Amino acid sequence: MSEDKGARLSPLQQIRQFIQNEQVILSSLAVIIGAAAGLAAMAFRHFIDLVQMFFYGFQGEKVSVGISGLPWWQIVLVPVIGGGIVGLFIRYFLPDGKPQGVPHVIEATALKGGRMSLKIGVRAAIASAFSIGVGASVGREGPVVHLGASIGAWLSKRLHLGYSLFRTLLGCGVAAAIATSFNAPIAGVFFALEVVVGHYALSAFAPIVIASVVGTIISRIYYGDFPAFILPKAMSLSSFWEFPAFAILGIISALAAIAFMWSVIFAEDTFKKLNIPFWCKPMIGGLALGVMALVFPQVLGVGYEATDAALSELYPLWLLLALIVVKTIATAVSLGSGFSGGVFSPSIFLGAMVGGAYGIVATSIFPELSSGTGAYTVIGMGAVAGAVLGAPVSTILMIFELTNDYALTIAVMIATSLSSVITQQVHGRSFFMWQLERRGVEIRGGREASLMRSITISHMVHCEVSTVDTTADLQHVREEIRKTRLGQIFVIDEEERLKGSITFIELADGLDLQEEKGVALTALDIARTKAVQLEEDSNIEQALQAHGASGEVYIPVIDEEGILKGVLHEHDVALAYKKAMEQARAEERGDM
Repeated sequence: MSEDKGARLSPLQQIRQFIQNEQVILSSLAVIIGAAAGLAAMAFRHFIDLVQMFFYGFQGEKVSVGISGLPWWQIVLVPVIGGGIVGLFIRYFLPDGKPQGVPHVIEATALKGGRMSLKIGVRAAIASAFSIGVGASVGREGPVVHLGASIGAWLSKRLHLGYSLFRTLLGCGVAAAIATSFNAPIAGVFFALEVVVGHYALSAFAPIVIASVVGTIISRIYYGDFPAFILPKAMSLSSFWEFPAFAILGIISALAAIAFMWSVIFAEDTFKKLNIPFWCKPMIGGLALGVMALVFPQVLGVGYEATDAALSELYPLWLLLALIVVKTIATAVSLGSGFSGGVFSPSIFLGAMVGGAYGIVATSIFPELSSGTGAYTVIGMGAVAGAVLGAPVSTILMIFELTNDYALTIAVMIATSLSSVITQQVHGRSFFMWQLERRGVEIRGGREASLMRSITISHMVHCEVSTVDTTADLQHVREEIRKTRLGQIFVIDEEERLKGSITFIELADGLDLQEEKGVALTALDIARTKAVQLEEDSNIEQALQAHGASGEVYIPVIDEEGILKGVLHEHDVALAYKKAMEQARAEERGDM
């Protein structure tokens, strides 16, 4: 029958059916979001340049060269003044007076059904761009991820899409933002899937790929087809005997990643203890940053200039070791004091310095087996960043795309995997998850919980219930409770507001008490007035908790004014929970 029906469709009907297909619509929206997120990422970088030009008189990533001709007082004062402006902006224009970043995207995806505010996303991007422009030692990738996700969430909200599509389009914004920033479409796709969406089903994979490709096209049209980091020479593995050296580098990178994360948290705790207004704290951080920049100007901004220098083997061992320490402190102070920004660029910076320093030592010991200091620098970049972000797959792909080097892929995989495993075992979580836990946000099981929270109980309420007035005598109560199949009646007042419930147990106790005291009792006198109840806009997660805590089979449901609307049966809640879990599993398999 289905084949005959398909054969009878006219060409126009087939075209209409194709256009109305969910995946076609989703792919079309992915193009729009990819273009919007890509343009937003470019605008973000331009705003950084404008701020940098205003305060320092130059623009671009070569900060060390740019500030070399500036007076010392300007180098010190710009982060201080900029810190005050950033602090005031965050205090009055961002939720809770706190910066926004990748953790908020993860939280929105896992617990809020992908809901994010575009207004907050733009404001957070402004705060981050201003922070980087005045020299804060933070990354620009986290802010563009947040901005891209906000764009995807905004469009999804305007179109009133469901939870699954909401999350997919949010991932489209993330992928396009990453792809535009790094000219790395593959890494953008896998970062969005690994960190944000949480699965690799085709239903989400195809739209995210489209959005990432669109973002890459926009980046290449404007910036040209160049990787973010250009290797000065071709690299290749000298010997398979180097693999133990790569493994050792992975261990060292894990230690560097853990030390970096602990330093940021320590700085945050230290600044929290300062009994001064929040907006003043970035000024203190800016002062410390400016003083460090007088000796080590490489710590200012995203640090790509220093990363390129390490890849070109331009830094001696002492400087590489010094920059590991100073950059860790600078980033910890910047983020801990309240500047807005990400951690990917600092992680890449630290990985380059760790790998470069390790490469110099390893090459001096076994020069005939070494692939060169630059190779170890690349490997260190992936190992440290992968451990900090908790995203080894996308980080490996990102390093590959940033360097366009096939030969080192296996080495990067070894070091990054080992570094990520050690960090997970020792530290227990990525930097983003640690930030969420410190805010009291629990993500484990978050996507299932978010799905349950998106399903309300209003359609499961049984409206046929027996009720009695508060003044009803016990004889009338007995007659009504015998009629109901629920074994329970509800007491309401003149305005039909719920006042309590009565089962056979309360009725029997009430009859005994009435006979004992010889006083006529009413329905309200014997009713349970503190029984568990739910509002009609409650979700199935709340319903499960209510049934579990009370042990009740039926729970009364009321509206916002307390008027009884019906009852909820635990069987219906259990069935809705089962369907929600099946939906989540089907989505991950790509059956949606």
